[in-house]
Amino acid sequence: MASTATKLNVTSRTAEGSRAARRMRRKGRVLGVLYGGGQDPVGFDADARELRHALAGSGAVLDLSVDGGRAAPVVLKEAQRHPVRGETIHVDLLRVRLDEEITAVVPLELLGADDAPGVKEGGVLEQITRELNVEALPTAIPESIVYEVGEMQIGDTILLSAITAPEGVTLTDDAEETVIATLSPPKLQAEVEEEIESETEIVGEGAAEGEGAAEDGESEGSSEEE
Repeated sequence: MASTATKLNVTSRTAEGSRAARRMRRKGRVLGVLYGGGQDPVGFDADARELRHALAGSGAVLDLSVDGGRAAPVVLKEAQRHPVRGETIHVDLLRVRLDEEITAVVPLELLGADDAPGVKEGGVLEQITRELNVEALPTAIPESIVYEVGEMQIGDTILLSAITAPEGVTLTDDAEETVIATLSPPKLQAEVEEEIESETEIVGEGAAEGEGAAEDGESEGSSEEE
């Protein structure tokens, strides 16, 4: 959890179009917008390395200073990444009050999968839910929530109700409807592969029949012209 906030200094900027944005990114700057707090949105740019370190080490809260002004607590609302390189190219930050709860999305990590008896027997463990919606004070939002699956057997299904939230954190998804993970028998995986192969064969046969019919039509047409 974020017991202390990481400081981040940014520079305000006005929208100048996509060409200017690309130029800023080539200089190692990440563009962003600051929202919330009953104030107008503020566009800014931040040093890419400083931003990366701040987001990695802060947990939930950043102390953001714009143009050297007084720092205020903010949280990451959304980050856009480059589709190929994976680097952050734009962030949306949200002003918060440390004494008011906020909603956030937290990664869910499953531990001990390789030790699960069902996995050792050849079962297929699938993580259905990878992120959880939570509600908590900004300083209480965890960087991730961890669940141990080392006891799962073949045929087991883990629901959100099995997860205990950290102190001060409320899980807001449906506890009895949200599936976290399943452990399926290996034969089910084989059946899926067989179905895919069968469908591929049927499609191939249909295409071959269509080509044959086209060839017959061309032959008949040629005979008539002759």
